[in-house]
Amino acid sequence: MSNDKDNSTDKIIAAKKGNVVVDLDLITSDDDNAEFIMLDSDEGNEILRHSSAHIMAQAVLEIFPEALFTIGPPIENGFYYDIDLEKSLSLDDLVIIEKKMKEISKRNLKFVREEISRDDAIKLFRDLGQSYKIEMITDLPMDEKLSVYKQGDFIDLCRGPHVPSTKYLKFFKLLNVAGAYWRGDENNKMLQRIYGTSFPSKEELNDYLTLLEESKKRDHRVLGKQHSLFLTDEMAGSGLIYWQPKGTVIRKTIERFWEDEHMRRGYELVSVPHIVKDQMFHTSGHYEYYRENMYVLNVDSNEYVLKPMNCPGHILIYQQEIHSYRDLPIRYAELGTVYRYERSGTLHGMLRVRGFTQDDAHIFCTPEQAEDEVLSVIDLAHFMLETFGYKNFVTELSVHDSKDFGKYAGVLEDWEIAETALINALEKRKISYKRIEGEAAFYGPKIDIKMLDALGRGWQGPTIQFDFNLPKRFDLNYVGQDGDRKKVVMIHRTVLGSMERFVGGLIEQYSAAFPTWLSPVQARVMSIGEDQKSYAEEVFSELKKSGIRTDVDFRNEKIGYKIREAESDKIPYMLVIGNKEEESSHVSVRVRGQGNKGSFIISELIERITEDINLKVPLPRID
Repeated sequence: MSNDKDNSTDKIIAAKKGNVVVDLDLITSDDDNAEFIMLDSDEGNEILRHSSAHIMAQAVLEIFPEALFTIGPPIENGFYYDIDLEKSLSLDDLVIIEKKMKEISKRNLKFVREEISRDDAIKLFRDLGQSYKIEMITDLPMDEKLSVYKQGDFIDLCRGPHVPSTKYLKFFKLLNVAGAYWRGDENNKMLQRIYGTSFPSKEELNDYLTLLEESKKRDHRVLGKQHSLFLTDEMAGSGLIYWQPKGTVIRKTIERFWEDEHMRRGYELVSVPHIVKDQMFHTSGHYEYYRENMYVLNVDSNEYVLKPMNCPGHILIYQQEIHSYRDLPIRYAELGTVYRYERSGTLHGMLRVRGFTQDDAHIFCTPEQAEDEVLSVIDLAHFMLETFGYKNFVTELSVHDSKDFGKYAGVLEDWEIAETALINALEKRKISYKRIEGEAAFYGPKIDIKMLDALGRGWQGPTIQFDFNLPKRFDLNYVGQDGDRKKVVMIHRTVLGSMERFVGGLIEQYSAAFPTWLSPVQARVMSIGEDQKSYAEEVFSELKKSGIRTDVDFRNEKIGYKIREAESDKIPYMLVIGNKEEESSHVSVRVRGQGNKGSFIISELIERITEDINLKVPLPRID
């Protein structure tokens, strides 16, 4: 049996035969090609968390025998279980459940897998009174093999695999409980979802809990309200963002930068309507495959759609002319607002919404141009993200499943060309990436770039996606060098993602202490007393005329209080004016988080702040 990791038996929790992960007790001594899975590996963590969900369910059942269980999967950094229970669980209940989980862990109960027939499984869960499990079984394909796992007296429907026994589950924490509709459908019963986390070591668990505490302090929903950046309102509709004046300043600053940079790099800006006749989305295929996520309207006996994506509109613009190979590449870009139906239980501040503005672009090119276009998009994406302060990225390449090509649009030759273009671009830029087999969309392979924020959390950002579906459906061509019509290569791409999600991420990245160029208010003028108000107003006027976003604080309050409030408001530059400053025609300057920087004449200060803004430096600075 091969293994290139630490062989200590307390770290081996499962094994892999071929590409299949299995329970450790299914491996025999003559399985020379089997590979151990260690507790501290990525696959090991997933198994650990899945098993943690099972002992949590067991603990709940021992405390609340009337509890009914639905699903309990592992998720990133944790697990959850959806439970039907009349009692409304509190944080105090989670403490009791967690204590019971620790007892179960110490019992060292083996996880035992049993294959079971459909009829026997239905009878088993009927006898246990677990009606949701019966519903799940009846929804599975008739030919699907079923299995259950037991630890002690607890039995659950599950494919597995699991850790060998409950003793491996030592370092866990139950985090919170939230409502969740059965099957995510608000027409179904509301269940209680218990979230938890689990790690191989106490140190990793503590580190993660510390990260969660820091994340709470940075929560964009809390900071957005504190700093009047955006709001949502149930009366106006769930999942819709209302940008307040300060938030709109940030958004418009980003949009201007985005538009200028795209035009500089050869993109043409376009704009398409918010509602589109349904025929466009029948042709694209979205109506058939994406209908449940679309808002459909009846207008003059016709159906119109609140557009869920911008690509059909950009295609329509491309189709207005016959294009030669000499015209290509053509790059259309738009900050286009789209609308998608998301279930109410999935909505989350600015990060998961129903209406959002996507920094969208579509590139129409020849196959020979594709690789260079991908390189250009990667360069643009990295430039944009680094300008906003992101330095570290995780890159994924999603490709087709070579064992089942029949489920993809296009021909294999095109896919191989597209995937090679993506791989070559990544390798030319020396970008390490994770290759994910079978995760490509049916219409083409893609690159996803996740940016890591100040806490090391990943945020979905740039996507570069080949599309073999829409060029075929809309018959998108160009005239080749030989005079024949050829299918155009179409590349979808975003470099920021949705404006709402991106700004939500920026709020958390900077804890709302934005770089000067993004700050809604870049400087605040504060007078020590009433006598300096006239000179302070002159300073304010000079800053405003120079294009620096400035406000004033002339209240009859102590200057120390005003400074503390300006720091709390995350103002980059605080300009204090007293008698001494007025007499010398200077201002006393404080920088956010750095304290007093001395006295400056107003023209010099304007020059310093303007340089800070133009260079887009991550922190306010002045020497």
